Amino acid sequence: MVNTYELANDLSMYHILKFEKQNEQWLDFVCACRSGKDIYKSFDAVYGGVANDDVFKTVDMFYRGIWDKSRALKELQYYKVNDQICIIDQNLINQKLVFTGSYTVTEHD
Repeated sequence: MVNTYELANDLSMYHILKFEKQNEQWLDFVCACRSGKDIYKSFDAVYGGVANDDVFKTVDMFYRGIWDKSRALKELQYYKVNDQICIIDQNLINQKLVFTGSYTVTEHD
């Protein structure tokens, strides 16, 4: 059984950090989090591109100082972006995450 949820449209009362693309600010944020800084805690939710295995290799090259920022950003443009949302504030979950339905997954031959 798979349950589906959506966030309510009006999130204006929450502090949301949204990255529209994998840019310099996104790269700095990902690297800061990777280095153990908890800068994400100043937000109720963070939305943006996921650093999946392929993307993370590029981020790691920058993080370790092998590539400069411009090289890393140039490489990132070649990867398909998959977005994610990280909800940090439990109140946002309680008040704005809405159950939309469920369905059963069956195996096909």
